[in-house]
Amino acid sequence: MTEMPEETLNGRPEVDQVLEQTLKDLDIPPRPLIIDRIKAEIGSDSRNVKRIGQLISADVSLAASLIKTANSPYFGLRNRARSAHDALLMLGLDVASRAVATISLRQAFPSNGQLERFWGASAQIAALSGWLAEELPNRRVRTHDAYTYGLFRDCGIAMLLRRFPGYRQTLERANADGVLTFTAVEQRELPTDHAMVGCLLAQDWWLPEEICLAIRHHHDQSAIDLFDSGLPAASRYLVAISQTAEHLVQQLTGGSRTQEWSKLGGSCLRLLKLDETDLRDLHEGAKEVLRTVD
Repeated sequence: MTEMPEETLNGRPEVDQVLEQTLKDLDIPPRPLIIDRIKAEIGSDSRNVKRIGQLISADVSLAASLIKTANSPYFGLRNRARSAHDALLMLGLDVASRAVATISLRQAFPSNGQLERFWGASAQIAALSGWLAEELPNRRVRTHDAYTYGLFRDCGIAMLLRRFPGYRQTLERANADGVLTFTAVEQRELPTDHAMVGCLLAQDWWLPEEICLAIRHHHDQSAIDLFDSGLPAASRYLVAISQTAEHLVQQLTGGSRTQEWSKLGGSCLRLLKLDETDLRDLHEGAKEVLRTVD
């Protein structure tokens, strides 16, 4: 097994030459130019939302997906978007930039049956994560941050499936292991793991630092448990919320089967100040949310 390098929590993980080459070989999808354009507008003193709307409209598929996102029950907006410009005004540039990133993420990978199931499970977890961020009494993260994180959390899996022919079997073993951490199983068979790869993609796509760090450490129990873990509070709550969302998906649909709740569930409940009774009380609302997921 290749030793994983030491890493810093407040920056890009420090990787040795072997791992650096491996990550290059993974062919991380390049950051879409439209994300650069939106980021530039967000940082500009003279924001031009109309221009951004025109750039998005030039990509018919992206524009249609953004309009669909703005009109989805998830956002609960009173008015309906009829153009990319409408969607930008209704969502705001910050939320719209996250929406564009999540739409672009799925477009970056060729469609096949296995990935369709993967993206379907990610969409369910993301929707429930955003809902839980609003529903829980101790609100520590924004709804759209929890939603974006839920979609990007496991994106490294999609990249490893594309790069390593035997990764599907590794994934099955990691899902079934009730003792080792998920990433430890991956590291036993590969020179990296999906959490690190996903973090690197999120960093390259300019997602907020707390989301990148939550992706990197979402199988790390100490990251949830320890206030002095070095992770921002928002990252710890993102991890706990998404693990709880995944557990609800498992209970309500029988899908997304893993052993992660047996390893991390207690820590998540403690951080979120929930118990098993609270979880059962969330079932009806969670069912309604899942009905809205395509």
